[in-house]
Amino acid sequence: MLAGAPIGQVGDVSPRLREVLASADVVAAEDTRRLRRLAADLGVELTGRVVSYYDQNEVGRAQELVETLKQGRTVVVITDAGMPGVSDPGYRLTRLAVEAGVTVTALPGPSAVTTALAVSGLASDRFCFEGFPPRKPGERARRLAELATEQRTMVFFESPHRLAGSLEAMAQAFGHDRQAAVCRELTKTYEEVRRGGLGELAEWAAPGVKGEITVVVAGHVPGETEHDLDALVAEVERRVAEGERRNTAVTGVAKGAGIPKRELYDLVHRRSATP
Repeated sequence: MLAGAPIGQVGDVSPRLREVLASADVVAAEDTRRLRRLAADLGVELTGRVVSYYDQNEVGRAQELVETLKQGRTVVVITDAGMPGVSDPGYRLTRLAVEAGVTVTALPGPSAVTTALAVSGLASDRFCFEGFPPRKPGERARRLAELATEQRTMVFFESPHRLAGSLEAMAQAFGHDRQAAVCRELTKTYEEVRRGGLGELAEWAAPGVKGEITVVVAGHVPGETEHDLDALVAEVERRVAEGERRNTAVTGVAKGAGIPKRELYDLVHRRSATP
């Protein structure tokens, strides 16, 4: 069973989570210490075996847990916060269990993805979850360029010390005026939601931000001119400096930005010809 854990308030836990934690044969936790603190806060006695289940041991431990499930025993997977498998360990175990013919179910719980989407004030009828942007600036720029014409609302996770850089990269890829919301410490005492254009939010985050961060970004509206052409030219020049052919770089950036290749190529050519 995949069990959703509270993302901030222990009071958000359902009575059913208390029941399954108390009765499970095995509880696989991303952080066993945090699990025991949660159990203590809930007044739950963990009678089953507690094992660690995190990114570094997920592959080997998943197979072990599947063997336990095949014996007819109950296994509960719980992460530090939110739903297992959503940017957290859980996917590999679910896949192996399904392949082994074992029943997999979920105990719904809080999720930073849907909570941030709900409070963002942005369209929620169609959205996509993009997880954490790449850490390296070049990879991040390329990933965001691919998403520049995504019409669905996008939800990202980000660490506080990389937030300003990611918001600036998003502003360059999507346009400084593209509307977004930075959700900090959701459901916790110091919850804060900042809404505005990506450029404005990048400036706000520049001095530093603390806490758990979820970023929600409005989707692209076809026909709107949202891209900073100077930023697109700069991206082409960066790719060329890294060894990519100019024509290839122009094609990739233009495709990601949703603008005609010829328009961007002419602009790059004019800029390079200017003394």
